[in-house]
Amino acid sequence: MRHRLFTRGAYRELMPDKPKVLFVCVKNGGKSQMAAGLMRHLVGDLVEVESAGTRPGPGLNQQSVEALLEVGVDISAETTQPATASLLMAADVVVTLGREARVDVPTGTHVENWDTDEPSDRGIEGAERMRLVRDDIAARVRVLATELTP
Repeated sequence: MRHRLFTRGAYRELMPDKPKVLFVCVKNGGKSQMAAGLMRHLVGDLVEVESAGTRPGPGLNQQSVEALLEVGVDISAETTQPATASLLMAADVVVTLGREARVDVPTGTHVENWDTDEPSDRGIEGAERMRLVRDDIAARVRVLATELTP
């Protein structure tokens, strides 16, 4: 897997006018959906955003949905989907979230992995866990958004 080799703002010079980002986690019910929702909320239609899973689950993690609603982002209508070859090929940037999501990305696609905070490793569960995950992802989304938008 290639890692990001660009400095802040360098993506912008290499991307189309409306770059496409694909966020991928394993189940596509939590972290990747949170990242996609946060990116859409932050940049509107300046970036095309998708999320997918390597082994998508049956639906969204309700704690993820609730944690985003607390900051004004509603992903409740989203559905899970697999990280297909066509989604991967269409993306300018692929971001995997967590240690377990693995995808094969076409040559020339920018890839980065966000090894996100996992509060459950420290015994933190429930809504508090999800808020910490949300805030970690939100900080990373803000950085990526500045790299992709004018």
